[in-house]
Amino acid sequence: MLTVLKQYLFLIYQMSRREIIGRYRGSAMGLLWSFASPLVMLAVYTFVFSVVFRVRWQTGGDDNASFALNLFAGVIVHGFFAECVNRSPTLIAENTGYVKKVVFPLWMIPAIVVVAAMFHMLVSLLVLLICSGLYLQQFHFSVLALPLLLAPYALLVLGVGWFFAALGVYLRDLAQVLPVVTTVMMFMAPVFYPVEALPEAFRPWMYLNPLTFVIGEMRGLVLSGAMPHWATLSLCLPQFESRRRASARPIPGSGGRCVLYLRPRRAELVYPAQPYRGRGFSGLPYRPGCGNQY
Repeated sequence: MLTVLKQYLFLIYQMSRREIIGRYRGSAMGLLWSFASPLVMLAVYTFVFSVVFRVRWQTGGDDNASFALNLFAGVIVHGFFAECVNRSPTLIAENTGYVKKVVFPLWMIPAIVVVAAMFHMLVSLLVLLICSGLYLQQFHFSVLALPLLLAPYALLVLGVGWFFAALGVYLRDLAQVLPVVTTVMMFMAPVFYPVEALPEAFRPWMYLNPLTFVIGEMRGLVLSGAMPHWATLSLCLPQFESRRRASARPIPGSGGRCVLYLRPRRAELVYPAQPYRGRGFSGLPYRPGCGNQY
């Protein structure tokens, strides 16, 4: 089990590395663009929103740097979500060779996209930490809690990517709909404004957007030095249930030839009747002539 898991993780690492390098292949600067792009975007946000529009962040400092840093923190969170979700409906169609020609775990394709997007998010986050340290003249120890925030957020994005990758095989219109949805989610999340800028009656509706909590916690950890909201964060952590031994029940009328193995959230119809032996990730083998696995 551990050997197979290590092989899967190594394969995800190799294909994610190829995904990241392939994006900058042929360019003069190469991977340096992953550092240059966030710096350029941060400078553009600072000039446009703070110099041209003269917008000030209501809950932070009253200068250009404060607004740019708060805005950049929200853009980082939303950009990671939008990149993974917008690409997910076409992932299976773009990788038909993995589907038809070789035996490949298809669940790994969205995971590769998430890992590659996570790399660019971490680079942007590093730029944010450096700029905030130069602006605040200090680094908050609360940034050490960032993995506790980013880990469940990455799992959330991975689950959404799996869902839309499977659904996009049947509904090709998702590739056109999801970019609009993610754009709406950006404006319905506190990316360009703080939650406190909304009237009290609208704030509960804002928290229906899953990005709202992550953006607020990101700004608190990096810019304000506030510790995360542990009660809410604990609800985002994955809950593991104990695995129970499958119970075998012969199918009535089959003469004991077919057995239904009951597992937590899973049932398998197996032929012929035999003791339980797990094989790989698919459990017991499928036997022709006695139906499919359910």
